[in-house]
Order: sequence, then C-alpha cells, then structure tokens
Amino acid sequence: MAQKLTKKSKIAIKPVKTVPVKKGVLAMPKEFFSAVGRRKTAVARVRLWSGKQEMTVNGKPISTYFKGNTMKQIYQAPFVTTNTLGQFTGSIKIVGSGLMSQVDALTHGIARALAKIDEVHKLTLREKGFITRDPRMKETRKAGQGGRARAKKQSPKR
Repeated sequence: MAQKLTKKSKIAIKPVKTVPVKKGVLAMPKEFFSAVGRRKTAVARVRLWSGKQEMTVNGKPISTYFKGNTMKQIYQAPFVTTNTLGQFTGSIKIVGSGLMSQVDALTHGIARALAKIDEVHKLTLREKGFITRDPRMKETRKAGQGGRARAKKQSPKR
C-alpha cells in the first residue's frame, strides 16, 4: 500500500522584490517619543517626533479617521495647552471601544508623550487633567439580573 517516492520535488525559489514606499506614509525617524493612552477599553499607542506632516491613525490621516471640528479640538488640546501645535507629527495605533473613547485615549497618549519630551509640559498638562487616566469603566453584568448591570427582575407581589 505504501508507495515509494522516486523523484524529489524541486521547489522554485523566486527572488524577493522590494516594495516601494507609498507617498503619504510617514517614515519613522530614529528618535521618537512613545506613550500609551487609555479610556474605557480603548488603547492608543502614540509615537511623536518633530515634523510638520499630518499624523496617521491606523494608517489613515487623522483628519479622515476623526472627522469634525469637535474631535479635532479634543485631540489637539494637549498641543494647544503646551503651545506645541504644528511642531510634532506622529503615528498612532488605536484599538477598542467607540470613536469618542478612542479620541480621549489619543488625547491621553499625546499628553503622556509630550510629558516625556519636557518636564515643563508635564506640569501644565497635569494641571489641566490630561495626564490623569479617566478610571470610569462600564459596570460589569451581574448574574440573575436579566443580563444587565443594575436592573433587577421584577418580582410578583400576589
């Protein structure tokens, strides 16, 4: 039943082609400042370096990922507070939660990265509350309550 393999299979090895860098993709410098920001279940990994390009969030420009002036004001607040608006660019990876929590996590991460850059920034950002992580989380569900956190099942009176 067992057959012998008489011929050895030849595997064709192809040379690897180099992929050209796309325009608009930020090139990582050797020196950057990294920090992690969190809010609810959102986690933002922020890398900042000096430059004037637009930041990218998950590979997209930040203006297309977070649309609208309200969100723009939220994530630019640490830069405005420290008078560093337009001096830094960066790449950001955000995972989890909704858009508003992601913006808050991004703000927290940017503030922490700016605090690493200069101690003076750390004091001003702490006064405004950007360094402190917001501890509020969604309350966990309880057993025997209809799958909700606080609502109890209605009990029959008669």
